[in-house]
Amino acid sequence: MSIELVCPAGTPAALRAGVEAGAHAVYCGFRDETNARNFPGLNFSAQELREGVRFAHGHGARVLVAINTFARAGAFEPWAQALQNAEEAKADAVILADIAVLDYCATKHPNLRIHLSVQAAAATPEAIGFYADAFGVKRVVLPRVLSVEEIAALNKAIGIETEVFVFGGLCPMAEGRCALSSYATGRSPNMAGVCSPPEAVAYTEDRRGTAATLGGFTINRFQPSEQAGYPTLCKGRFVAGGKTSYLFEDPTSLNAAGLIASLKAAGVTALKIEGRQRGKGYVAEVVRMFRRVVDAVEAGKPPLEAERALQALVEGGRQTSGAYKKSWR
Repeated sequence: MSIELVCPAGTPAALRAGVEAGAHAVYCGFRDETNARNFPGLNFSAQELREGVRFAHGHGARVLVAINTFARAGAFEPWAQALQNAEEAKADAVILADIAVLDYCATKHPNLRIHLSVQAAAATPEAIGFYADAFGVKRVVLPRVLSVEEIAALNKAIGIETEVFVFGGLCPMAEGRCALSSYATGRSPNMAGVCSPPEAVAYTEDRRGTAATLGGFTINRFQPSEQAGYPTLCKGRFVAGGKTSYLFEDPTSLNAAGLIASLKAAGVTALKIEGRQRGKGYVAEVVRMFRRVVDAVEAGKPPLEAERALQALVEGGRQTSGAYKKSWR
């Protein structure tokens, strides 16, 4: 089976750009708390989703709708409405994480294809089997903590499709368990859909350089010669044991373009590009490069040297293969 390239679409323009650049599928979300990239100025209305689906289908691409935050007790209506809107738009699948949302979808919308979001953090045959048996999940998006060998073993033990991230932001914590941001801002990214919400971010300058703060806490300090990055707690620079360092994870990006053949051999169904907060130009350029790599792998040709070509698009100009190689073992 041919491997599928899935690209991000934070806006209708990005959806069109990704499809025209060669994505087999795009994933997007509604303009509310039901999706884990609920940033101002991004995402889709119900009407925009309908138009996006028509455009994608007209070009032979699929649309996957992320309804992947955890519903608030006593306030389930936004998630119910999002599922209704996705089905009416004729979306090809919904990407869900919350057990309650999964159960509601399987019961009320049995014709909707369900993918299990990375937010569910399912990474064992037992966990994945539960979701497949209980809710009819057809695909699982795997957390960015597994090596290629572990993915291959997992695929032999489960009976559903797997999707893995190959480019973009790298979460150092297992997805679905990210709580650090909520300590500083009072808003959980797993429920409100925003990691380091913009209204909690501030930059101040003094003789020592630029301080990036989140919720009043200093997350990083940059020298005048450094480019100031966006403050996220998991990629902050802190003093511990008398040493200043990126305590959890460096601000670096995942780039697994050189591992596509290995991931296909491991039984992976789909390759996912992160970046719904990125512009249409970024989406188009990354998709074009990855589509060339995928087509080369499918044709049995030597893999392209894509890592270097994508260097300018990674966070901080630094990239890693992440857990896929697990070189620290």
